[in-house]
Amino acid sequence: MKESRVAEDVTRAAVELFATQGYANTSVQQIVEAAGVTKGAMYHYFESKDDLLFGIYETLLSLQKSRMDEIIARGGAVGDVLRAVCVDVVETTIEFLPEGTVFFRSAHLLSEPRRHEVTRRRREYHDEFSQLIVRGQNEGVYRTDIPLAVLVAHFFSDVHYLSSWYSPDGPEGKTLVAEQLADLFMISIRRTDASA
Repeated sequence: MKESRVAEDVTRAAVELFATQGYANTSVQQIVEAAGVTKGAMYHYFESKDDLLFGIYETLLSLQKSRMDEIIARGGAVGDVLRAVCVDVVETTIEFLPEGTVFFRSAHLLSEPRRHEVTRRRREYHDEFSQLIVRGQNEGVYRTDIPLAVLVAHFFSDVHYLSSWYSPDGPEGKTLVAEQLADLFMISIRRTDASA
């Protein structure tokens, strides 16, 4: 437990420093001092600052992928499954809003291998999400007049935009916002000639 606490402390310190002074302007020394650990302790979990930035986002990616897999495995009508996935991805993005904000602001500074890995992992998630839409299209529920890639981008642009306007101190909680965004998306992809 003590060991995992070191990784958590380093990650928390990195997120705070990256958010306030930027990834490029933050040194490993500043991170370990803020976390109250030694460089050796940090390097036990993270090979580099690059590895740390990747790890910040990888945690969210892994969580969202496993949660989506669980929701799909439970089965049910495609509309119920897709809506549950949409709600979950918004809720988890809000839960990890500081981490996501830091990552998207600094992702272009990742090493090329790490950027490729992030792209691969995100594509894996989006592909599985896309298959839910395709299933609904095959069942005659979702519209086919708009390319699948556009439908997927439509939803995830809302997700990625959360950091620019959502505040945990605002009037609406994460679940309400997640349900609202999910419902707006579900309405937008439904065939206009499909039964309600």
